[in-house]
Amino acid sequence: MRFFNLDSPLMQALNKLADLLWLNVLTMLCCIPIITVGPSLTAMHYMALKIARNEEGYITRGFFKSFKENFRQGVVIWLIQLFVILVLAGDFIIMTYSGLEFNQFLHVILLAIAIMVFFISMFLYPVLAKFENTVFRTIRNALFVGVLQFPKTVLMMIMTVLPVVMFFMFQQLIPVVFLFGLSVPAWLSAKLYDKFFQKLEAQYLEANQPEVKEEENDERIFRDELDESLAENTQIRG
Repeated sequence: MRFFNLDSPLMQALNKLADLLWLNVLTMLCCIPIITVGPSLTAMHYMALKIARNEEGYITRGFFKSFKENFRQGVVIWLIQLFVILVLAGDFIIMTYSGLEFNQFLHVILLAIAIMVFFISMFLYPVLAKFENTVFRTIRNALFVGVLQFPKTVLMMIMTVLPVVMFFMFQQLIPVVFLFGLSVPAWLSAKLYDKFFQKLEAQYLEANQPEVKEEENDERIFRDELDESLAENTQIRG
């Protein structure tokens, strides 16, 4: 039957689903040591963008390629992010359960900082997965990209939170969250920002064609020419 033809929409959808499931499993397994959460999420977003572009190839090979390339920076960025999260969580616990009276303004400031950290996180690992840069510039560029893609960033935030809500509110969906809760939001997010990243790549190719030809086998050859704030010392991974 045509439904079971390898090129049929049904089989392509099932293959995509299988890739996302395996990507989710790889990500969760590699996050277990805690310190490797950053490289794991980076590799997940790297492959999520590949899947969104139908360039996935071998999921495991591509995942660990990105994991290895971004290990050091991924760990550093994750430790910075984890430190900020723990500080915010500690402040929230103190202000909520200490019995002390705190100005309402402090609650607003704490909430605003938490939202900003979450906002930056939406593009933090996708930017690290695609753009070769310093840790500081990666964090800064993640903020700028998030602002430039503001409506999509908000949608990405909703998609990231949704599996957590499903986990706690709908117990029957817990297996689905475990199987797809990380990779599917990453894949849907990649489909949202893919065109934006493609514009950056095309912009660089147009301006630096000779250099690209010489380094065509290097997957990290592109420079981001979108904006001065994103342009300094930035390369894009293919």
